[in-house]
Amino acid sequence: MAKLIVRQFAERQHYADIWHRMQQFTATRDEKTADELWLLEHHPVYTQGLAGKAEHVLCAGDVPVVQTDRGGQVTWHGPGQLMVYALLDVRRLQWGARTLVSALENMLIGWLYAQGLTAFAQRNAPGVYLCGKDNTAAKIAALGLRITKKGCYHGMAINVSNDLAPFSAINPCGVAGQRVTRLDQWLSPLPTRLVIEQSLVKQFADVLHSSSVTWETNGV
Repeated sequence: MAKLIVRQFAERQHYADIWHRMQQFTATRDEKTADELWLLEHHPVYTQGLAGKAEHVLCAGDVPVVQTDRGGQVTWHGPGQLMVYALLDVRRLQWGARTLVSALENMLIGWLYAQGLTAFAQRNAPGVYLCGKDNTAAKIAALGLRITKKGCYHGMAINVSNDLAPFSAINPCGVAGQRVTRLDQWLSPLPTRLVIEQSLVKQFADVLHSSSVTWETNGV
């Protein structure tokens, strides 16, 4: 059983800064380094994954587009969206890529189920989806990871109360016409961010069989 450290970033973060911190953390970790979850919001940004194609960015306007090293294709991050970055020792966990993706998806699916919502994952399109009245899947969370010999980083972006308009300027995750949704369209009243974070962390800590969970504020 391993220790889990949860870092809450009180201030909105620039994507490139957090990305480089994750790279540095992973490059310098060893077998004694605790696994971590980083919880935060970003300033508006589009990020391209390793499979991303330029033509899926339709009209970024003044919003920066960052080519990153995670899996997947293009998505948007910004205010009102909760980022859950997972910095894990996958060798210690003995997890493959599929197990890791499923663990993050099930973290959110389990919490949504507790709220009375039936969410689901799609094997060939990582992320979490809810089904609307017209039986069309709407994506509520995008997921992309980088897995190295030292561990994994990046994670999940959960739409909580953010503006959904920026997604119309891209083909989200490379899918033209992909519907997106957010938590406050399904839950009223919407739980506070702290309640959401605490609930998700508990779900994930149970999956990790963590012996202890330590919360730290203001990041690293």
